[in-house]
Amino acid sequence: MIMVTGATGNFGRPLVTELAAQGRKVRALTRTPERAELPAGVEPCDSAAPDFAGVSALVLNIAGAPGSTAALLGAAKAAGVRRVVTLSSLLVATDGEAAAEGSTAAIHRDLEEAVEEDFEQWTHLRPGGFASNALQWKAQLQAGDVVHGPYAGACTAPIHEADLAAVAVRALLGDELLGLAPSLTGPQELTLAEQVEILGAVLDRPLRYQEIGPEAAKAAMLAHNSWVQEEMIDSLLSFLADTVGRPALVTGEVERILGRPALTYAQWAEANAAAFSALA
Repeated sequence: MIMVTGATGNFGRPLVTELAAQGRKVRALTRTPERAELPAGVEPCDSAAPDFAGVSALVLNIAGAPGSTAALLGAAKAAGVRRVVTLSSLLVATDGEAAAEGSTAAIHRDLEEAVEEDFEQWTHLRPGGFASNALQWKAQLQAGDVVHGPYAGACTAPIHEADLAAVAVRALLGDELLGLAPSLTGPQELTLAEQVEILGAVLDRPLRYQEIGPEAAKAAMLAHNSWVQEEMIDSLLSFLADTVGRPALVTGEVERILGRPALTYAQWAEANAAAFSALA
C-alpha cells in the first residue's frame, strides 16, 4: 500500500491516477475524504487521522501533510513504512546550506534531513517552478485578459506535474532513484510574461502580464492563500527577484529518468485550457 499526502492536489492527483492505473493499492490523504473524487480502487483517508496500517511507502508533500510533519514521519516509522519519497524543492540544491531559517529552501532541507535520519529508503524530488503555478491566475483570466503579478521577467523552467508524477512513480516502484535527490525542471526557460503569452496563444486571447510591486503582490497572495505562511511568500518573492535577467536552470533529469522528452509548458496549457475560460 502506498500513502499519498495531498492526493487531490496538482501533484498528488496525477500521481494517484498513475498508480491506480498500474494496479497499485493507494491510500489517498485528503482533508475532505467524503467528497474526494478519486480513481476507482483508491482508498480515501482523512488527513486529520492518517491510517498507516499496511502502508509500505509514503509520498510526503509538505503542503498536503496534516499537522506536524515530525509526527507524521514518526507514525510512519512506527507502522513499519520502509520507503519515503519527498516532494522537496530545487532551492535546496541551489541555496540550501545558506538558506535563511523559515525560507522555502530551509523548510525543505530540514524535511529531507528528517527523512534521511529515520528511513533507509528515500528519494527527494527537487522540482523548480511548477507549470500548474499558473492556476493562481485562474480568477484573473476568467475575468479579463490581464495578469497582475510581481517580476514579469522572473525566469524559471516550469515542470509539467504529469512529469513530476511519473518520476515519483519510478521512485516508488523501482530502486534506481533510491538515495538520490534529482533536480527536476521543464525543458525550457520562460519568464512569467512569456508563460502568459503562451497561455494566450493556446486560448486564442490577447493575454498580457502587468507587473505590480512586490508588496502589492504579497498582499494579494496573503488574501487568497490563508494557509500560506508569510515567510514562505517572502522567500518566493525573493526567489523570483533573483531570477530576473538570469538564465533558468534546465537540468534534463526528467528526460534521463523517463527516457522521453519532458512535456512543455505549451502542452500543459493545452491540457488545462478549460480552467482559464473567460466568464460569460
